[in-house]
Amino acid sequence: MEVRASRRVAALAGHLVPSPSDASSPKKWLTMPCDGGASVAAGAVVLHPSVAEALASGGAVVALESTIVSHGMPYPQNLQMAREVEAIVRARGATPATVAILDGVPRVGLDDADLRRLAELGARARKVSRRDVPAVIARRETGATTVSATALLAARAGVSVFVTGGVGGVHRGGEASMDVSADLTELGKTPVAVFCAGAKSVLDIPRTLEFLETQGVAVVGYGVKEFPAFFSRSSGCDAPAVAASPEQAARMIRAAKTLGLGGSVFGVPIPEAHEAAGREVQRAIDRALAEAEAMRVKGADVTPFLLKRIRELSGGASLEANLALVRNNAEVGADVAVALARLAAEEREGGEEGGV
Repeated sequence: MEVRASRRVAALAGHLVPSPSDASSPKKWLTMPCDGGASVAAGAVVLHPSVAEALASGGAVVALESTIVSHGMPYPQNLQMAREVEAIVRARGATPATVAILDGVPRVGLDDADLRRLAELGARARKVSRRDVPAVIARRETGATTVSATALLAARAGVSVFVTGGVGGVHRGGEASMDVSADLTELGKTPVAVFCAGAKSVLDIPRTLEFLETQGVAVVGYGVKEFPAFFSRSSGCDAPAVAASPEQAARMIRAAKTLGLGGSVFGVPIPEAHEAAGREVQRAIDRALAEAEAMRVKGADVTPFLLKRIRELSGGASLEANLALVRNNAEVGADVAVALARLAAEEREGGEEGGV
């Protein structure tokens, strides 16, 4: 079913996508109804011309979340990071597709002006998880998408590879509070492969991996046997599977999609050159966690509080390490997206030859 749906997306894009000479116009977008027939007003995914063209031609596309732009870093570093990550994806042969909801319209792929708008808005932009999507659309609000909402909208557009910093998880004490990120349940049902630096150590990583197993999400260490812990290459938890190359990762993603399975998480460790900074950040994390507990910070306020305090306590080391791992994730994700597009093209060619 997923394969047929992807082919229908590509066929439709081939009819509606603007010509290359018009692709720079921000007004020429391709509208993809989420329900197969709804109008834009009812909530449709709108593709940037470059994304629509890449999907129509079987090219590689990499989805990027937008909360890392609005909520993950201060301005102007967030805008610089967003532009740099998109440039990395392009340089590796793929098309970047940053996902957000602008004035009530879900968009897969943004113009530079849109990136700047989100970066300048910062935390004033609505933080949009899957549950928030209908309300943000109905109220015509502008929001940055989390991993769960980004995966949802990317999949609706036919994008299979998604790059971010870190995936959400089970919060410490989650066995009592039931504080579990919607990222985990989303990946259990949405066919998107997330390339990230694992889960932050502020989370309960062993329980996060247990929850992913329950959801049927494939967890893969990219080039390593241990699932990474964001700022650290080591979490103390083994990865259930290992991908040694972009081609091997692409074959895993292709197999899951062909079988109609859900998503996957590829843990890409922070580059070794930046792990020392990561250890410094870990000390700041431990202190920030103790402060949050002492101040009784709860619920949705926990993550923003921790990120702010960690940045302050580490003297900016967390931002430097964060930028390094996001760049690295973008390189790996783009390489896998290119390998996945190549694999799909080879399969199409093999099918056509077999039918002659």
